Amino acid sequence: LLWGRETITDRLDDLKFLISATAFFQVNPAQTENLYRRAVQYAGLTKQDTVVDVYCGTGTITLFLARQASQAVGIEINPQAIRDARRNARLNGIENVKFIAGDAERIMPELYGKGLRPQVIVVDPPRSGCERPVLETISRLQPRRVVYISCNPATLARDLAVLQEFGYITREIQPVDMFPQTAHVECTVLLKRKHNP
Repeated sequence: LLWGRETITDRLDDLKFLISATAFFQVNPAQTENLYRRAVQYAGLTKQDTVVDVYCGTGTITLFLARQASQAVGIEINPQAIRDARRNARLNGIENVKFIAGDAERIMPELYGKGLRPQVIVVDPPRSGCERPVLETISRLQPRRVVYISCNPATLARDLAVLQEFGYITREIQPVDMFPQTAHVECTVLLKRKHNP
């Protein structure tokens, strides 16, 4: 930092977020609120549920989810984003969250090994989509629902096909026009286990 503040502040719904220069944050707040509200709706959380938010960035979706759950866990490879996420949780007085810095490919199997069995998993990966080990660990964790948020329809289709192999059925897809007058679209997808419709 050469001059000025280390972060900027933005609001989504009734939550405030501090954002550092290297952290990811959606650039269309109005549509982001629509996107996250749909993700929360698809998650269908109860106050007894644990939810894991993979590729959580600055904790935006995690904090939206935490308000509906017993516990929320966010995983993100960018350590600065995790620092922002922890600050954002404190800033909003949300205490039932835990943020873990590290590669989801490594962290997800570790959480499985420690006995974590979330009822819902939310993923919001980069354009390249989820790495196969992340999808494999999701199938081992066997959440009743998976909510997949994607900015790339091609890698989304690829990953949905893999999750279908693992016993998850795509139930609903809601596109959100995050970048009007461009070819880009963001999608929120609800998947459920075949034997838990």
